[in-house]
Amino acid sequence: MSKKGYSRPGLFGGINHYDANGRKVGESRPSLFGGMNDYDASGRKVGESRRGIFGSVNHYDSKGHKVGESRPGIFGGVNHYDNKGQKKGHSNPGFFGGMNHYDD
Repeated sequence: MSKKGYSRPGLFGGINHYDANGRKVGESRPSLFGGMNDYDASGRKVGESRRGIFGSVNHYDSKGHKVGESRPGIFGGVNHYDNKGQKKGHSNPGFFGGMNHYDD
């Protein structure tokens, strides 16, 4: 298991994403109809995330194809799965807020 990055709250409900070296790699911003729009470091839209059932979040690419899902774990963590249901990683709450992301 290796740390692959972290996310921290941004302004106006957004979330900033960073790699393991602290470089900003993207941002998620609230969309007009719920969910989040995902952008790369250059500001190009690369996908979106929408609420699923039982607290899950479905992830889609820029063309609307489902690419994965995140499901609640224990103690505030989140488990991440690809579109075939294979676990790919997890995120845990950070000490100073936000989430730390890990590969499995």
